[in-house]
Amino acid sequence: MKKIITYGTFDLLHYGHINILKRAKQLGDYLIVAISTNEFNEIKGKKCYFSYEERKKLVESIRYVDLVIPENNWEQKVDNVKEYNVDTFVMGDDWKGQFDHLKDYCEVVYLPRTPEISTTRIKKELGLGK
Repeated sequence: MKKIITYGTFDLLHYGHINILKRAKQLGDYLIVAISTNEFNEIKGKKCYFSYEERKKLVESIRYVDLVIPENNWEQKVDNVKEYNVDTFVMGDDWKGQFDHLKDYCEVVYLPRTPEISTTRIKKELGLGK
């Protein structure tokens, strides 16, 4: 079984999120999604509209997702790859090069984003801030 992992905030879930999760799942058999906790988002200077538990429920309901885990800090990725025996780490291509250090542990793939949609854009248009 080929395991894939990806990370994100997944606030204000939209079709761009679904697109990237579908493409990530197509790379393997089992998709793990690590969702940033509220506390980690605060460290990153982000404020979510939905709580971690609400975002987790939303992502768990997506048919491409097999497991949702919390993302508590930047450093946990190597531990997650080892703990879950991950074969491929997937992120959007706006992060290209940022996680190449994980190539020592698994394949790293950067997928193109859906260019016309993003949570940042939605929040900006709705006047919700970051």
